[in-house]
Parts: sequence; C-alpha cells; structure tokens
Amino acid sequence: MWIATVANIDWPSRTGLTAAQQQAELGLLMDVAQQTGLNAIVLQVRAAGDALYPSSLEPWSRVFNGVQGADPGYDPLAYAVQQARLRGLELHAWFNPFRAGNLRDTLTLAPSHFAVRRPDLVRKCGQLWFDPGEPAVHDQAIAVMRDVVRRYDVDAVHIDDFFYPYPDTCTSFPDSATYRRYQQGGGALSLGDWRRDNVNRFVERMYRAVHEERATARVGISPFGIWRPGNPAGITGLDAFGTIYADSRRWLQSGWVDYFAPQLYWSIASSGQSFPALLGWWAQQNTMRRHLWPGLASYRIGTDPGPFSAAEIPSQVALVREAAATSGGATGSILYNATSVRTNRLGFATALAGGLYAGGAIPPATTWLDGTAPAALALTVVPSGSSLQVTTSASGDAWWWLLRWRVNGAWRQRLVPSTQRTVDIAASGVDGVVVNAVDRVGNASADAVWRP
Repeated sequence: MWIATVANIDWPSRTGLTAAQQQAELGLLMDVAQQTGLNAIVLQVRAAGDALYPSSLEPWSRVFNGVQGADPGYDPLAYAVQQARLRGLELHAWFNPFRAGNLRDTLTLAPSHFAVRRPDLVRKCGQLWFDPGEPAVHDQAIAVMRDVVRRYDVDAVHIDDFFYPYPDTCTSFPDSATYRRYQQGGGALSLGDWRRDNVNRFVERMYRAVHEERATARVGISPFGIWRPGNPAGITGLDAFGTIYADSRRWLQSGWVDYFAPQLYWSIASSGQSFPALLGWWAQQNTMRRHLWPGLASYRIGTDPGPFSAAEIPSQVALVREAAATSGGATGSILYNATSVRTNRLGFATALAGGLYAGGAIPPATTWLDGTAPAALALTVVPSGSSLQVTTSASGDAWWWLLRWRVNGAWRQRLVPSTQRTVDIAASGVDGVVVNAVDRVGNASADAVWRP
C-alpha cells in the first residue's frame, strides 16, 4: 500500500505530534499492512523538494511540525525501514522529481530548498514546479535518489504520475524560455515531443542510476492509468501522453522499470475506463515482462464521487490473480491509500485478510536483476514447552527467510529478517515446517523440510 505524507494525507496524521506519537502511528500502519496480508509499503519520502530523512541536499519536510527544515528529532526513514523489516514488509521509497510545492509555500520554503537556491529552475502554474526541461532539475532529483539508496536499505525507488502539471491545475506551463534555449542549441523536436523527451530521458537515467548504486534495488513507476484514449478501444479520459507528456508505454516497453503500477482507479463496471479492459491492455504492452502491479483505488470505497462497494477491491484483486496466467499479466497490486486500509472501509481489508490475502505471498522474483537462487538453509526444529523452536543456518545470500508451517492441514507463513535465526511457533497441530532463504530480489532457495 502507498503511504502518502504530502499534506499529511496518511502519515503523520497531523503536524505537531511528538516523535513517539509519529512512530506509534507509523507502526500502526505497518501492523495494519501486515495483518491485511500485504507484503510491501511505498512510503513518500520526497513530496516536493523536501525530505522525510536527514539530508544535506534538501530540507526536512513540513509534515512533522508544520515548518519546513525543522528536525523532528529522529530519522523517520531509518525507523520506517527498521520497522518494516521486523514485520516482513518491503519498504519502497517514493519520490516526486518535479513537484516543488504549493504556491502558498513560496514565502515559507526553507533556505536550503532547491527552489530557493535555484529560483531560475522553478515555474509557477497551479503549483510550484521544477522545470523538467532543465538538466539541473534532473541532476538534483537523481542525486537525491542516489543518496537514499546509498544510505538506506530501501527495497525499491518509486515515482508516481506527476511529471508536467495536470491540465485541471495548469493549462499553459511557462517553459517557453527553456524550450527556446533548446531550439537555439539546434533542437528540432516540437514542444510536445520535447517535453516527452525530457521525461523519457529522466526515467531512463533514473533506472540506470538506481542500479548503479545498488544492483538489486528495484525501480517502480505508477503512471496515470490511461496511456492514450482509445487504447484499448472504448477507453475515454485524460490523454496522459498529450497533456502531462508521460509516454508511459515506452517506459514499460523499453524496460526502464522493474515494476509498473498504472493507476487503474476505476471500477470493473465503468464503461469509459473499464478496469478489466485496461488491465488486459497493459498486459499486452508488457513486452519486456516486467512486474505489472496495478494501483487499486481503495480510497474510493464508500466515498463520492462514484463510490466503490466493499466488494470492488477484492473483485479487482481476483481479476489480477486471473491475469497472472496470461503472458505479461499482472502478478500483484498496490492499494491507494494507507488510510483506507487502516480504517477498513466497509470491511474490505478484513475481507482481503480472510480471503484472497489469507495465505500470504512474497513479491515475485525480479530475475533480470539477479536470477540466482540462494543456498538452501539448514533447518532445526526443537520442542520447547508448548512451542516449537525453529532455527535456521546463516546464509550469505539471504535477506529474508520464509517460514511456513502446516496446522491441521492449513498452511501459515511468516517472512523473517535473515539476521533473526530463531522463531517460536505454537506446537499444537503442527505436522510440517518448511523454510526457504529469500534474497533481495525475491529468489527463493530449495525447501528445507521438517516433519514430526
């Protein structure tokens, strides 16, 4: 699930909380994710040229105490990584490369904010934007991403759908001077093609830069769910290719992502934005066979406009499961947003936890980054009172170890950090234990099996 920090959407719930209150709230969100049966969280760490962690490149986010640049007294990203790992959750760091803030923020930006240091790179249109046509904007965003991947054990880097502004907030992006410099330098692309090229070059560079820092760190993008109206036939709506200059199909087909999460925020029954039709179309475009994990709009359950029923998201997850059997089909999904999962809107999270997510799952292996399975673990199971003490050997290739045990014929599972060697489980009814070493990109070792 996505955890949005901008404007305190998901976390922290408001500014002014103590560090302990912030940590308790984040821990609760992670507990909810774990209890629902999710296996990863996508945490927004750079919403608008700011940072959710101590940085020499950008100021502290204002979401902690209402003032940009004010230290919250701890490292929220380090805490998030630690707490996610303890719960068997991946932690993906979510960045916004081009958003610089709201117009009302202009007078309250911290001195270290990139918009203050380089006002020549900022454009005002609905919000404050870093101009995607400026090379220095790309340099800054890439430097920030590299810094996070270098300093934190995040599992992935993630960006969303904000490139150039959406037309409902900005109808004429003021980048004429940037475009003129491009033309004066011999550039011959039209304005639209040039803007798309700016975004394309950033996406390709981001993919390469992240892997240069750590070969096993995945890169994910969650673009607007429609590439262009009419693709597939019958689809209507915003033309992301022509209005926000996002040629998302090209990124997928060029292999500039490890996972692709188009925001399919419409219902199964929608006529102009059919969830099944878009799900199938994106699978057809997935010629490089990257992970396809569509974003699902759990925030729409029971809310206007166009509220979803409690059954909508479980039904969409079921369609995703069916699609996994097709070539290039989806093998997972991401819920937006964390608040809707925490509040369990109309009971949908409970339904997932007791149904489609009951068995648990590890993310699919990203074999194009590393296709070698780790060595098998040695397994020891020893009775200890009313429990069984399960101990595994160390494995240099393991990031997790997956513990599965069968109780009266039903399987349960738990993902355990590789640094933790022993786990106790209730002994009653257990008739089998299996463990696997799992590496950073999801490759699993051969089974190590214990039977009583």
